[in-house]
Amino acid sequence: MLDRRQILHAGVTAAVATSMTKPLHAFTPEFDGYIDAHSHIWTRDVKNYPLKDNQGVEVLDPPSFTTEELLKVAQKHNVQRVVLIAHSSFYGWDNSYMIDAWKQHPLRFRIVAMVNDAAKDPGGQMKLLKKQGVTGFRITPKIRGRKIWLDNDGMNTMWSTAAKTGQAMCCLINPEDLPAVDKMCAKHPDTKVVIDHFARVGVDGEIRDKDVKLLASLSKHKNANLKISAYYALGKKKPPHLDLLPMIKRMVEAYGCDRLMWASDAPYQIVGENNYTASIDLIRKHADFLSDTERLALLRGTAEKVFFGG
Repeated sequence: MLDRRQILHAGVTAAVATSMTKPLHAFTPEFDGYIDAHSHIWTRDVKNYPLKDNQGVEVLDPPSFTTEELLKVAQKHNVQRVVLIAHSSFYGWDNSYMIDAWKQHPLRFRIVAMVNDAAKDPGGQMKLLKKQGVTGFRITPKIRGRKIWLDNDGMNTMWSTAAKTGQAMCCLINPEDLPAVDKMCAKHPDTKVVIDHFARVGVDGEIRDKDVKLLASLSKHKNANLKISAYYALGKKKPPHLDLLPMIKRMVEAYGCDRLMWASDAPYQIVGENNYTASIDLIRKHADFLSDTERLALLRGTAEKVFFGG
């Protein structure tokens, strides 16, 4: 069943829907800046966008990060487009706030949404959501548990559907989940896959070589992509994040820059001593092993290809 908000948002104009199939740089030169491949947004307007399980605004942390607040931060750094990521802890399966942001800025935003793989016809929901700016889906073992999160009919339907629609399966996982994703990549070789935040390698403060090798090994699948992101949560967890450069270099060697994309994971990257500038400057200024072409691929090209259809 589709909820009321999904039905309401189904009426997207043909002109906007058509824009999703064209390379943006072909007709929107003002968007030739960078792409942030991963940011959340939320609002305190719980009347129009109720939180999951009737939670109150006190659960929002930071208290606010609206569409406008995101754009204000990003555009200071020549980040002109952003991939909006579902936040299941706040909104569950409801993608309404992100979809409304896309409707306001259809050329600036794409969406990684949530779809209930246990609901009726998840493939049909995916196709409907593609008309509403959704070019990827967030999946994670934290919802159903590590044993069954990928091993069910609904999830197989989603992966098969994504191969046909060109939408990406975006995995929020830990290193121990990589073998299961590896199997799904082999089972669905034509499905685009994106691993978020280095699969959280180094989240406990230690970047283990065995985890780095496991993450690098996923690159054998031609449609596997990786976000180099969430620096505030990995390694030393402090700017300027130079301790993460060796892992980034390993991933460049494994995947090539055409399958890696930079992302901030705002607003979490801009809390406390961490900041947006340090995040983008790790690639823009400190990764001296990158050529200008490789740097641009990380900061725009890969995300454009995977999420914007460029």
